[in-house]
Amino acid sequence: MRNYDLDFLKKFAMVIGFLVLLTAGLQLLAYHLNSAIPAEVSPIAAQRTQDRIEPLGAVYAGATGAAAQAAASAAAQAAAASQVAYGGTTDGSVIFNNLCTGCHTSGAGMAPTLDKAHWAARIAQGKDTLYQHAIEGFHGPDGGVMPPKGGNPALTDDQVKATVDWMLGQIK
Repeated sequence: MRNYDLDFLKKFAMVIGFLVLLTAGLQLLAYHLNSAIPAEVSPIAAQRTQDRIEPLGAVYAGATGAAAQAAASAAAQAAAASQVAYGGTTDGSVIFNNLCTGCHTSGAGMAPTLDKAHWAARIAQGKDTLYQHAIEGFHGPDGGVMPPKGGNPALTDDQVKATVDWMLGQIK
C-alpha cells in the first residue's frame, strides 16, 4: 500500500469512529430524555379507566358511610324501578320471548330447554328455589350459568316469578 492510501484509511477510520461515538452519545441522550419525561396519558384513556373503576372506588366508612351507602342503594333501586322492563308486564310469554328464549331454546350456557328431562331435578327443589336462582342468578355445578334476572336488572321480582311460572307451564 502506498502512503496516501494509509493516510486515507487512517482518516476514514477516524471519521467512522467519530460517527459511532456520536451515534452512541445520541442514543444515550435519547434514553435519558425518554426516562426523565413522564409519559402523557390520553384524557380519553384516563376517563375510561376512571369509569371502569368508579363503582369499586366508593368507600363507605362508619355511621356516615353507612347512611351514604343506604342512600346510594335507595337511589339505585329508585332508578331501576323507574326503568321497569317490558312496560311492567307480568305476562311470562312476553318476557320469555324477548329475553329468555336466547338461552332456554338453544341450551346456550347449559341453560335447560323446556323439556321434562332438563327440569325434573330443578322442579324437585321447589318453586322458591327456582325463583331465587332466577332472581339472584346461579352458577350450577355442571358449569351452567343463570345471570340475575336473566341479565336484565330492570325486571321486577314479580316479572321474573311470572316468567318462571310460565316456563314451568310450558314444559313438555
